[in-house]
Amino acid sequence: MATMNISLPDPMKAWVESRTQDGRYSNASDYVRDLIRRDQDRQQAIAELQQVVDDALASGVSDRSFPDILDAVQREARQKGLLRGEG
Repeated sequence: MATMNISLPDPMKAWVESRTQDGRYSNASDYVRDLIRRDQDRQQAIAELQQVVDDALASGVSDRSFPDILDAVQREARQKGLLRGEG
């Protein structure tokens, strides 16, 4: 595992140390690694959402009405077991 030294202002250092005192993190490195993992997960989720938006924009404008689209989505959700009963 590589080592990285970082400089923090005193209030941030105190914050990191306080996060390790409650027992959730064994030390400052565990806390920082968790923050980085969460940031990586967040960036991945943003990238996936952006891809969905890009795909939607690239698909163009539908000639179907909103109620027609909604009905189709609800039908598909019911078939996949994601929605029960009448809408």
